[in-house]
Amino acid sequence: MQVPLQITVRHMPQSPALEERIRENAAKLDEFYRGLISCHVVVEQQARHSEQGRWFNVRIVVRVPGHELIVNRDHDEDVYVALRDAFASLTRRLEDVVRRQHGQVKAHPASR
Repeated sequence: MQVPLQITVRHMPQSPALEERIRENAAKLDEFYRGLISCHVVVEQQARHSEQGRWFNVRIVVRVPGHELIVNRDHDEDVYVALRDAFASLTRRLEDVVRRQHGQVKAHPASR
């Protein structure tokens, strides 16, 4: 991946497996859209009462020429599900940007 990738993990131990999964997903984004300027992934375990279990938040900020895309996903119990959902949502948003850049979005006639 040629894009500067920044990974931040908060309130939980650093995991090589989690970091590798993030790098794999970011590499797929880079293959899909070669114009990525930067990618910042924040994985955070939210502080909750001990009886309520764990809650994870994944925030991804991607910059492409002319756009900044931000995705937040929460999930209880499984950080990998939150990560998968966040990257899937970001991929859909990148697809929308590509369509707009290539003029594939239907234009509505101007009202008079």
